[in-house]
Order: sequence, then structure tokens, then C-alpha cells
Amino acid sequence: MKNKMSRASALILRLGIVLLVLAAAWAGWNAWKKTSQKPLEARYQFEEVTVGDVTQTVTANGTVNPVGLVNVGTQVSGTVRRLLVDFNDEVKAGQVLLELDPTTNQAAVEQSAGEVASAEASLRLMRAEEARMRELFAQEYDSRQDLERAVQAREAAEAQVRVARGRLQRDRANLDYTVIRSPVAGVVVSREVDIGQTVAASFQTPTLFKIARDLSRMQIDSNVAEADIGKVRVGQPVRFTVDAFPERRFEGKVLQIRLAPITEQNVVTYNVVVEVANPDQVLMPGMTAYLSIVTDRREDVLLVPNAALRFRPGDAAPRAGTAADGGRNRSGPARSSGRPKPTVYVARGETLVPVEIDLGISDGRFTAVTVVTDGTLRRGERVAVQELQAERKPAGSAPQPFRFRTF
Repeated sequence: MKNKMSRASALILRLGIVLLVLAAAWAGWNAWKKTSQKPLEARYQFEEVTVGDVTQTVTANGTVNPVGLVNVGTQVSGTVRRLLVDFNDEVKAGQVLLELDPTTNQAAVEQSAGEVASAEASLRLMRAEEARMRELFAQEYDSRQDLERAVQAREAAEAQVRVARGRLQRDRANLDYTVIRSPVAGVVVSREVDIGQTVAASFQTPTLFKIARDLSRMQIDSNVAEADIGKVRVGQPVRFTVDAFPERRFEGKVLQIRLAPITEQNVVTYNVVVEVANPDQVLMPGMTAYLSIVTDRREDVLLVPNAALRFRPGDAAPRAGTAADGGRNRSGPARSSGRPKPTVYVARGETLVPVEIDLGISDGRFTAVTVVTDGTLRRGERVAVQELQAERKPAGSAPQPFRFRTF
């Protein structure tokens, strides 16, 4: 009797569990049906396909420098006696900038001048002796050997005169070098010395002044990453800003791409020189510039938001990365040879329709659609960029098991 009651209880329990599972499945199906019947606007966020211009850029940082910056140094050592220019002074070519104490150099000139006078006196004596020796040799009172010695002594005296005159010329030049003159016309942007300071010219010439030739023309030395350098070409337009004028946009163009790589902490960059007009001279040497080098531009093209290239509905099959994110996002088609082909989802009626497209250039927010390879895509159509459901269960997930409550 007890066995029959136990079997009946077990049967009732199994039947109850089956009914509960069926009820839960029915409730889940009804919830899914209600969700699937929501309008698309309640389930997805959309953006419109537009027509416009798109510009592709390469960004970099750089430093504003004068086009011609001349370092003025000294060839002689000495103490600064007079300082005739200061920071920001405009100078002309040949203008005196600084004078060193010439006492030592003047003494050297006087000594060399005395050596020249002594050598010239010796030369006159040797020439007179040579003349007398020739007369005696002609009268056969002296030998040829004595005449040759006289000739050699006269030639040695001439050589000593040339040596002495060379020393005098060198010392006079050094005396002239105590007066430092500007080699170019420009503006003094740096002064490294002061009155009373001693400068020593040895193996490395000390810098006394830095003179910018023309501050109305500047250049920017920028560092472009090796991943982007292949897009940069000479003559491309450049837009940039500086911290001193954050609201102002300056313009320039690529002047030179230097081949020498710059390697810091295993990161390779290349110096791209940008020429800039500075007529009002608001750009100053040393300013940090934030550049956008325009590498490509398309006008009046079909534009798709980049967010649409990364989006896929919850029930769509996984896909590999798109060109818009460099293949890093694993929700787009894999790269193939030629143009990348991602898929966007277009709202048509109450249905999302997948459309495969070819991509052009991108500005980071929009991407130009150059060719539509599957279906059509028109201006004004809406493409899905985000799913608005708060929670989405994975496809094929099992229902939660029923739990008995204990009273």
C-alpha cells in the first residue's frame, strides 16, 4: 500500500514539474514575442546616412622653430667688455653685437709686427751680402760655394719674412674677432652672455647669440609615427593649433619628410617639416603645435557613421573587424585583398536589412561609402548603431531551473 502511494506521489511530483517548466517556457515565449513586436525605434538607436565631405588626417605634435636660426659664436677667447644688443632686438648684417677685451690680442699684433720688422731687416742684410758675393765671384776672389751659401741665406731670410707676416695677419684677424658682428639680418631670440663674463674658444665654439633671420616665416618640426608616415606627402595641407591661441586655427603645408628615423623606447617616428606663414608674428619659437595633416579628401560622397560599421544585432552571426577600426573590433568582416567590405543594418519598414558596403576614407566619425555591393543604400536612410534592450539573453540559453520554496 505504501509503495502504491509513493509511486503516485512521485508521478504527481513529476507531472507538477513538467507543468511548471511548460508554464515558464510559455511565459518566456510570450515575453520574447512582445519584445520582438516592439517598434524598431524602441529596440535600436539609429543615425541617418548623409551626403557630404570627409577629410582623412594624420595627427602629430611638433615644435615651432624659425626657418633660419643662426648661432653666433666667437673664434677667440676673452672677457666681454661691451654688450650692444639684447633679447628681441632687430639687427642688420655686419652690426656689432659684442666686444671682447682686446688687450691680449693687441699685444700679439705688436709682437708680430716687431717680428716682421726684424725679419725684413735680416732679409735686407742677406740681399746685400749676396750682391757683394756675386761681385767677388765675378772677379774670382771668392768661390762658387761661398756664393751658393749667400743665396741660401737670402732665401731663408725671405722665408722668415713670409712666416712673420703670416703671424701678423693671423693676430690682426684675431684682434678683429674680438668685435662680434651679426652675420645676418634678423631678430635676437637668445643672448647667452653678459658683461664681464669670460668666454673660452677651444675645440667647441661657445654660442653667444641666436638670431632668427625672419620670424614672419616659421617651420614646425613634428614627429609622425611610422604607421602613418606612408600617408604623408610633400605639399599636403596642414591645420594646427597652439596652446597660446586655442581658438585659432593656423594653416601650413608639408615642406619636407626627413628620412632619418627617430627611435625612442623602441618607438620609431619621422620628422615631418611643415612651413608656416607668420605675418603677424604671433607664433613664437618653441611653441608646441598640434597638427592635423590632411592626407585625403572626398567631396559630396555618401557617409555612414562609424558606429554603424561596428554594430550587429544580437541574433546576427559573429564577424571579424572592419576597416574603420583597423580590424581590432571582432564584430565586422575580416579584411580581404582590396577594399574592406563591412555590413550595416538598415531600417526598412519594421525590419533590419543587412547591406554589404565597400568603404572609402574615414575621418574617425564618418566613413565614405564608395561602392554598394549588396542592395542599395540611399541618403536619409537610417542605419542601426546601438541596441537599446536593457538585457539580452544569449541565443540557446537554457531556462532557469524551478526552485521549490520551503514553508
